[in-house]
Amino acid sequence: MKSPITEFINHHYRHFNAAALKDAAVAFKKHVESDNGIMFLTIGGAMSTAELGLSLAEMIRQNKVHAISCTGANLEEDVFNLVAHDHYVRIPNYRDLTPQDEEDLLARGMNRVTDTCIPEEEAFRRVEKTILKKWAECTEQNRGLLPHEFFYEILREGSLKEYYQIDPKNSWLMAAAEKNLPMFVPGWEDSTLGNIFAARVMEGKAGRGAMKMGIDYMIELVKWYRETSKKKEIGFFQIGGGIAGDFPICVVPLIEQDLEQGVKRWSYFCQISDSTTSYGSYSGAVPNEKITWGKLAKETPKFVIESDATIVAPLIFGYVLGW
Repeated sequence: MKSPITEFINHHYRHFNAAALKDAAVAFKKHVESDNGIMFLTIGGAMSTAELGLSLAEMIRQNKVHAISCTGANLEEDVFNLVAHDHYVRIPNYRDLTPQDEEDLLARGMNRVTDTCIPEEEAFRRVEKTILKKWAECTEQNRGLLPHEFFYEILREGSLKEYYQIDPKNSWLMAAAEKNLPMFVPGWEDSTLGNIFAARVMEGKAGRGAMKMGIDYMIELVKWYRETSKKKEIGFFQIGGGIAGDFPICVVPLIEQDLEQGVKRWSYFCQISDSTTSYGSYSGAVPNEKITWGKLAKETPKFVIESDATIVAPLIFGYVLGW
């Protein structure tokens, strides 16, 4: 059977960013198809609103992605898309909007992410009603969960099933929940639901102890990496910049330098970003800089694709999946 995406990339992607994409995809595929190679994925930006689940969900199901670090926004926005997709509004001419146009969108409860507006009532408030019950339940039981664990429970229980507006197979978080994929969500409190949780704690409708967050995630990440790296070579595939990538890549020097324990470094590294190399920029730093921090080794395969991740990531996933 022919693989159109794979054949297209192999034939046409020969130079510059195209060649970097192909090289990264070939190395990704080789890494996860080896006996002991697994891939850690980080998701920054607004990739869930860009409907990355259309390709990422299958990557998870086919064991091409084995753990994820994502922003709180990407965690929740995959679920928003699942339950409110038909109420989203696309605005292709977003560059032409005036401040008054933006005020009008706000008045309609439409929160804009570039050319896409997320509907507040059908997305934020619909999910809030369900997750608030979980927060209150944990408060009463005096137990705490991590942000993704609340979603895993909700999705497994089907608490939002009546509202589904896309095929659940295209939700990457649903695929992750079904596999109980290791998940890490640093800085969750700056997400929409993170803001809502803070408000409900202040109102006394949820207890602060119901939610575990940043340091708890780092401790869990250390445990996961330390145990997993004893048997596996762990690659690092970073979509965008920011905390989703910065947080987990630090786990290696943490174990090696702060816990003073031996550990293998990341064995593959690729970053898709439109952040160009500049002075003092972490997202724009070349991978070799990470060698000086004890995150990567000199022999680690390293790739940087300076392009739009909404274009690049699905192509690489398609290549790895043999589409």
